[in-house]
Order: sequence, then structure tokens, then C-alpha cells
Amino acid sequence: MKILSVENLSKSFGGIHANRDISFDISAGEILGIIGPNGAGKSTLFDLITGYTKADSGKILFNDNNIFGMRPDKISNLGIGRTFQKLKPFADLTLLENVMIGSFAKESNIKNARDKALEIIDFVDLIEKRHHFARELSTGQRKRLELARAMAIEPKLLLMDEVTGGVDQKTIPGLVDLILKMKAAGVTIATIEHNINIIMEISDDILALDQGQRIAYGKPEEIQKNDRVIDAYLGTVDVA
Repeated sequence: MKILSVENLSKSFGGIHANRDISFDISAGEILGIIGPNGAGKSTLFDLITGYTKADSGKILFNDNNIFGMRPDKISNLGIGRTFQKLKPFADLTLLENVMIGSFAKESNIKNARDKALEIIDFVDLIEKRHHFARELSTGQRKRLELARAMAIEPKLLLMDEVTGGVDQKTIPGLVDLILKMKAAGVTIATIEHNINIIMEISDDILALDQGQRIAYGKPEEIQKNDRVIDAYLGTVDVA
């Protein structure tokens, strides 16, 4: 069953096409990987879906509801969560307080919000850090906190922007395991990722962008063999 359908989505900034006629679907319970060189329009696509930027044209259906032009808070309340490439937790609040803020989107009772936040913090394997300030965390731990904050709104669909970016190699396998754990828990995921080995490993389908346009869309094994993807992206990275 399709949870998200994007049709001919377009956005220009001063005559520059950030996204041009982008179309794809995401099936419930699956992971869509999104790849492309820097400037391909990947993060802009997330901004359009979540309402942070208004598209010029196109259609966005989430569980058959038209969310095109809807405000970010309304889209979030419907069940679309988002993480950002640049981590911006509340540095002088504890992990528990950071996640509780997200919990209040669905839960007004303080005790229930706290219990829910603790459950999520445990899920992302940060329970021992729950009373630490966010500024005290390593980059890998802040990535987990970002995921916990996104999970607090109980998303049906989670858009993740480079979860493994900027962390050391030893931290990456744990983050990959967490993404798969989230999928197993029933969260549908769209993830932007530059590590091609990871994206090929975890994705059910892959959307490849270049210069704001869709150049390929299909199964990982199809994408790896696509000449346009190889020329635009795979030829510049290590796919061993």
C-alpha cells in the first residue's frame, strides 16, 4: 500500500530548478533511499514534502490526503517526521527534556509524555544518557537524539537527512542497525544518504536525482547498473 505519492513536484529559486517534475511512491513499511551528488535537490525535496518550502506545482498525497501547500505543523500532526542534516538539539536541555518536547505534540499529560520519551530514548540506546545535556553528546549520540526527537511525534513516515553523515566509521554500523530497527517497528522511511554501500544495503527502492531531476527510480540492483546514475554519481564514489 502506498503511504506517499509524489507527482510532478517542482520548485525553482530565481530561475534555478531545485526540483523539476519529481515523481515517486513510497510503500508502507519500506525504505526509500535517495541519492545524488551535492546540489541534486535531495534536501529541497524533503523541504517540499514537509511544508518547510512551498512547491511551485505538483501533487503530494500522504495516506491519500493532499498535503500540498499545507503548513509544517499540520503535516507533522498527520504523521510525517523529519530529521535534519545540521543537528540542532536544545543544547542546554537534557536528552529527556529534548524528547519530551516532541512527545507533547501527541501527549498533553506530563507524566505520560515523560514515560513515552523514556521509552523512545531506550529504543535508540541512549537511556544511560537521559539526564545528560545535549551539548555533552558525541556526534553519533546526537544523531540518535535527532532520531529520538523525530520518533516522539509517532511518525508513520520518517524523512531522514544523512543520518550517518559526519560520524566516525565505528559509529555507522550501529546507526544502520537502528534504522532497520525502526523499520521493523513499523516506521516507513525515506533516507538521503551519501554512503552508497549503506543505501544499497537497506533500501527497498532508490530514487536518484541530479540537477533537480529524477534520473532513475527502482530497485537497488537496477540503480547500480543504470548508466545515468553511474555517470552522475556512482562513478565518483566507492561502490566496492
